[in-house]
Amino acid sequence: MRHHAKFATASLACLSVACVCGCSQMQDPAAGPARQVKSYDAATFFDTTSMAGASFSADEGKILFASDASGVFNLYSQPIDGGAPTQLTDSTTESIFAVSWFPRDDRILYSADKGGNELNHLFVRSPDGEAQDLTPAADAKASFAGWSGDKQSFWVLTNERDPQAMDLYRYATDGYAREMVFENTETWDVSDVSEDGRWVALTRSRTNADSDIYLWDSSDAGQAPRLVTQHDGDVSHRVYTFTPDSNELYYGTNAHGEFNQAWAYDMESGKHRRQIKDRWDVSYVSFSEDGRFRVSAINQDARTKVTIIDTESGRKVQMPQLLAGDIRGVSIAPSEEKMAFYINGDTSPSNLYAMTIGQQDPRQLSDTLSPAINAHDLAAGHVVRYRSFDRRKIPAIIYRPWAASKDSKVPALVWVHGGPGGQSRHGYNPTIQHLVNHGYAVLAVNNRGSSGYGKTFFHLDDQKHGDVDLKDCIWGRRYLEELDWVDAEHIGIIGGSYGGYMVAAALAFEPEAFDVGVNIFGVTNWLRTLKSIPPWWADFRDALFAEMGDPSTDEDKLRAKSPLFHASNIVKPLLVVQGANDPRVLQAESDELVEAARQNGTPVEYVLFPDEGHGFRKKANRIAASDAYVTFLNTHLRGKAAPASAGGGS
Repeated sequence: MRHHAKFATASLACLSVACVCGCSQMQDPAAGPARQVKSYDAATFFDTTSMAGASFSADEGKILFASDASGVFNLYSQPIDGGAPTQLTDSTTESIFAVSWFPRDDRILYSADKGGNELNHLFVRSPDGEAQDLTPAADAKASFAGWSGDKQSFWVLTNERDPQAMDLYRYATDGYAREMVFENTETWDVSDVSEDGRWVALTRSRTNADSDIYLWDSSDAGQAPRLVTQHDGDVSHRVYTFTPDSNELYYGTNAHGEFNQAWAYDMESGKHRRQIKDRWDVSYVSFSEDGRFRVSAINQDARTKVTIIDTESGRKVQMPQLLAGDIRGVSIAPSEEKMAFYINGDTSPSNLYAMTIGQQDPRQLSDTLSPAINAHDLAAGHVVRYRSFDRRKIPAIIYRPWAASKDSKVPALVWVHGGPGGQSRHGYNPTIQHLVNHGYAVLAVNNRGSSGYGKTFFHLDDQKHGDVDLKDCIWGRRYLEELDWVDAEHIGIIGGSYGGYMVAAALAFEPEAFDVGVNIFGVTNWLRTLKSIPPWWADFRDALFAEMGDPSTDEDKLRAKSPLFHASNIVKPLLVVQGANDPRVLQAESDELVEAARQNGTPVEYVLFPDEGHGFRKKANRIAASDAYVTFLNTHLRGKAAPASAGGGS
């Protein structure tokens, strides 16, 4: 089971630098010979197919996944031996995401919400195509929590009893009769269930720097949950998984240094053992059906490094040398003989592979890049580090258009990730590729407060949002200005969610720092946003307040860092893009900022999608948004409506 999506993620800190803003001989890892490449429109970039999920069928002959090949995410069945996938659902409005095949037959579990409102329900699809909503309560949210070890039942979380609390239910595999297993009266984060059903792992966040893990024993339901992670001071913990024999809980902790390590807790003895330590964060740990293989991942400088261990021999499973990119979404078949996974790189979207474990002959089952695009025209990102206002080194990923040179300088954008607490990472991003292909350099900054670089770095922006993190972005501009292939007079800022907040903050608090801003569903009024946190995030509210401020006690501080109350300062062109059904950043956030900025006589454009939430799932809307970015930038940053033929790459 995975954690629910939240504003903030794990903690981390900054390491050595490759380049320093202001040095006399700037190191430029994106440097290379300039050349012209073909320019592609947004529709072509989003003709590329997005895929997610990799569940093996009972006979291990098929893999279940979700794909937006039809324009909206639907379910597909892919023969493991190759050939064309079979489309299983035909939704034209709501996105459908794969959860799992049933263990003994061809029934399927899947998840869907309404228009991006994040009120997901869990459905079962029978082999004849009939679908049944297993969690039909109106205005409720539900998620799959795992199969029992004997496959006679599965677990589901739903907040139908109390919007703030996710209760745990056991559903029968046959007939779907259900019973409540854990009534969540204290709004715990229910993080995992052991396969034997005895143990439920619970997480409690005190602040964004301090959290604990508890175990609840269903065989002694009257007892209070047991604290597993007794500690002093601020230590962050997270649940990874139970072992398949239900004897140990694997969890992450940063108690022993800057980065998350993986430890195991033995339920019988109460002993803790360190399992994985690295110079970076352990992102996740999982096991195959019977525990023969352990899969783990390290967040290594914005890349994912996957390791698979044969637990019987202790040796690493040798993975094939494939195209440049990261292994993602590893799924091991119940027989523990086959494996499926994705490969994703800067210039290659996720493609599905399958292989027999121990053999070096993976079969590529998809080809998701648009056939109209030559991959050699795309942009590879390069990790750089630059010094900020206090000389702290800020990690970033830079994308350089192929045609950029000292004699043909290009405009640039500082790209800010979501969060707070997110991270810009290597991997295929069609929006970034579209921008770079149309002649815009992109610097994806990991300003202080980003995850992936140590807990110290992660907490440097606590209660300082719109200040020190914004300065990191401004100094990102200064770094770009010193690159001899960047047009120093034409640099904008772009971002979504928390990144959209940084855009609005830049234009409101430092009106001359950037030449334009593109705010994609960004927070503009922290008082309203923190008061309107979705009820199912109740377990995380205190942690978010610790990071941002408590609206009941910190009104003045939150008002001071909210761009809406300073919108009279906005003088640079602004594009705002918003989903009407967004439960995290309400439409009012964008409506009011647009109205206020227009009163200044500032050029403001507004794109509102009535059928989207926090992030755009429908392909047509993603195309429209990406077109809007480039058209706006061509007009207000480059200064001409026609796109340049700069092309992306490095």
